[in-house]
Parts: sequence; C-alpha cells; structure tokens
Amino acid sequence: MATQHHSSALPAPAVSAAYPMAKPGYGKRSAPGQQPRARADFNLLPTRERYVAGFVDHLPDGAEMSVKQLAKQLPLYGQQAISTALKALSVAGHLRRVRCPVGAGDETRWVFRTFWSRTARDNEWWTTYLATETATQTAAPAPAPEAPAPPPARPESRAVAEQVPEPTAVPSQRTALQAPDAEPTQTTAPSPAYLALARLGRNDHRLGLSADDCTTLEPLAAQWLDRGVTTDYLTNALTAGLPAEVDSPVGLLRRRLIDKLPPRLPDTTNTPANTRRLLVECTDCGRPGQPEALPDGLCRPCHTTHSAGGRTSPDPTQIAAVKAHMANLRDLLKPV
Repeated sequence: MATQHHSSALPAPAVSAAYPMAKPGYGKRSAPGQQPRARADFNLLPTRERYVAGFVDHLPDGAEMSVKQLAKQLPLYGQQAISTALKALSVAGHLRRVRCPVGAGDETRWVFRTFWSRTARDNEWWTTYLATETATQTAAPAPAPEAPAPPPARPESRAVAEQVPEPTAVPSQRTALQAPDAEPTQTTAPSPAYLALARLGRNDHRLGLSADDCTTLEPLAAQWLDRGVTTDYLTNALTAGLPAEVDSPVGLLRRRLIDKLPPRLPDTTNTPANTRRLLVECTDCGRPGQPEALPDGLCRPCHTTHSAGGRTSPDPTQIAAVKAHMANLRDLLKPV
C-alpha cells in the first residue's frame, strides 16, 4: 500500500514585490501545458531543491534568474548551493537555459531565457518544444516600435553605427592638453572587450587587472564577442566558480578565455526567421548546443561528471602504469 510522502522542506519565502525583473529578452519564461499548482509539487526532490523550486515557480515571467540574484533572495543557501540546485532541477526536467538570436546581419544579438516547467518534462519533450517556433517567439522579446530617430548602438549588440560629426558634442574620453597651434590628436575609445576586462576587478577584487593585462587579453575577449555573445555573458563565464584565492588573475583569465571559447555559429543573415532554433546552455558550465545534444540540460562532460556522482572514472592506462610501478618496487625489495 502506497504511503503519502509529506514534504519536510522549509516553505520558500514569498516573492517580494521589489524582486528585480531582467532586461527585455532575459529572465524566466514559463513553458506551456503545466499542471495547476498543488501542495505536492516537487515532493520527490531533495529539501534544498524543493525550497529553490518553490521560490522559482512563484516568480513572474521575466524575473531575473541569475544565481547571484536568487542567492540574495534565498539566504539559507549561497551561490554555489543555488547553482547546484538549478543543475539538479535541470536534470529533474523542470528547467532549461536557452539563448536565441534576435535581429539580422550586423544587428544580430543574443537574448537569454530560462524556461521553467512546474511539471517535470523528459528530454524528448524539451527537445521537441525547444525546436518549435512557439518556443523561439517566447524566448525572443517582441520588436520595439520604430522611433523617429534610431537609438545609439549598444556595445554588446556588436552593431556598426554610422558616426555623424556633431560640432557641439563633448568627447567622453580624456584627452591630453594641447598647445594652441598643435595638431589635434585623435583618441580611440576602449573596445567593448577591453571595458569588459577592465570592469572585472570592480565586480570581484580577485580579478583585478592592470591596463597592460587588459591590452594583452583584449584579443582573446574580442573573439568571444565576435561569436555573438554579450559582454554580460562574457563576464559571467569568466567570474563563475572562482577559487577562494587567485594568485595570477591574468593567467587564470587567459586560460578561461581559451578553454571556454564558444563555438562560431553560422551566419544567420539570410536565414528565414522561422528556421531559427534555440541553443540550450549547459546548466552547469554554460556551454551552448542543440537541445538534443544536451540531455538533462547538461553537456557531455558535465553529464558524465553528474552521472558519476561528481567523480570521474580512472584512466585504465594510468591504473596499469601504477600496477607495473608497484610490481617493480616489490622486485627491488626482494632479498638477493
């Protein structure tokens, strides 16, 4: 006879009316066809995951879903615990993180959404749904009406804006003092990649870089932006999961910029809007891929680690080498 399982999880705190909403094109997005909310929701999950899931489920669409913001609202757990809980909710079928291209040509940028389903879904359901036009339209924000004059280009959009000289405009960059008869000097504004690197130290003191460090790493960071990611995505990828102490910020960031470089996506300039597909992000490391390539919302390396309970299988070659070494030592210890 089946027994009813009563949840022992602490009730999630009520969502504050001041909970921050994400920028248009970002944040939470509810999946369709969910069951009505009930007391037994998430009962099969561990305590921490039930607690986080109950809170996320009550967030409105468009709410910010960053680990940092969720940790602020859920004081029982830190950012690492929240990140682990979101990964578990992805494996349980409640969550998928996606990115979707918006615009065309040089105006293309990527928007990010976290799809949420109170009703647990299997991989086949998520793969089918994320391949539909409905999911693409849900992930992308509605186009804003045209204004009389175009707004200035955002750095993260990678748009190329025509520069129109304005005699009365005051340059924002600092210039050196010039003599009355001296030729005017032209200064170059820092690139978005340089600025993203320079701001890392303000976000986290462990990643403070000098001007020379930023100049050295700028070409590597520019490769990320050239592949369609935003400066916010670049910053999150470089600051996620930092060790307690960073001896060499420039060395650590160089390694991350090289190892985590996202793939180059095909040009979608001439691609019809109805053929675009969402890219799913690995809930653990953020690596993008097609929905069918990320079962449980995890890339292959993270899925392997999760299936092994956080432990990787030993290399058979290394095991054989150790055995041979131990046999050699025993032979040397035998009496002559």
